[in-house]
Amino acid sequence: MRVVFMGTPTFAVPALDALVEGGHDVVAVYTQPPRPGGRRGQELTPSPIQRRAHELGITVCSPTTLRDLAAQAHFAGFEADIAVVAAYGLILPQAILDTPAHGCLNIHASLLPAWRGAAPIQRAILAGDSVTGVTIMRMEAGLDTGPMLATARTPVGDKTAGVLTAELAELGAHLMIEVLADLPARQPEPQPELGVTYARKIDKAETRLDFTRSADLLERQVRAFAPVPGAWFLLEGERCKILAADVVNREGAPGTLLDDELTIACGFGALRPLVVQRAGQKAMPTVEMLRGRPMQAGMRLS
Repeated sequence: MRVVFMGTPTFAVPALDALVEGGHDVVAVYTQPPRPGGRRGQELTPSPIQRRAHELGITVCSPTTLRDLAAQAHFAGFEADIAVVAAYGLILPQAILDTPAHGCLNIHASLLPAWRGAAPIQRAILAGDSVTGVTIMRMEAGLDTGPMLATARTPVGDKTAGVLTAELAELGAHLMIEVLADLPARQPEPQPELGVTYARKIDKAETRLDFTRSADLLERQVRAFAPVPGAWFLLEGERCKILAADVVNREGAPGTLLDDELTIACGFGALRPLVVQRAGQKAMPTVEMLRGRPMQAGMRLS
C-alpha cells in the first residue's frame, strides 16, 4: 500500500520501521517541526521520527497546521492508500481524514474507550490499572472516538512509563501490520459507551511528591513519570527526582526519614527510593548518593 506515516516521538519509530520492513511504500512522513533543545535549549532538535525518516530516505513534511488548503492539497498529492498515525501531535481536520482511499488509522496506547487523549500510559499507571494495551482505530473528528479494528493487551505490573511506552510501541507496530495485511476483512467495531476515561496532558504540578499521600500512590507516581519528567521532592532545598522506589510497611510522621536509607514516611506506609537524581547530576542508586551525602533518621523533608 501507498502509506503516509504521521508521528513524532520515539513511540512512533517502531511502527514506521515495521511498515518499511513489511514492504509498504511509505511515500511521506509527517512529523512535528524541530523544537528548541540541546544543552542550551536554543538548538532546533528534529523529532525522533524525522531523524529516522531521513535515515530511511523518506520525504519529511513538518507543517505547523493541516487546516489550510495548501497543506491539504500537498497531502492529497501523495495519493496515499492509507495514513498511519502514531502520536503525531496535530489535529487532523476532516479534509485530511477523508483524503486517503482507506482513511486514517491510529495506534493509540490504551484499550479504548479507556484513556482517550494525550497521556494514556501515564494515566493508566497513576490509576493503578492492572492491564493496558494498544488499539488500532479508524480516525474520525472526535478525540480518539473512532471505531476499533484490533486491540492487544499487556499487564502493567511494576513497569515504568518508559518501559511500558517501549513495549506498547512494539506491540502497536506489529498489530498495525496485521491489520493492514487483511484490511478488507476487518470490520470496524464502535467503541463501547461504558468505560470512557480521559487521559489529560500531564501538568508539571503533578510531578511533585506529596508525602501526606499513601506510599502506594506515590510509588505509582514515581513509575508514571520515570524516566521523564521524573517525580520529585525537595531535599535540603534542592530538587531531587525519584526514578525507582519500593513501598515499605513502616509508619511515621509524613515527610520524616525513618532510617539512614532515605526511607520516607508517607500518609500511609513509607517510600524507599532506589534510584534518585539530584539537580544537575546523573541518575544514581540511592546508596551511592548517600555515601557522599548521609541522611539521618528523624530528618524532616520540605
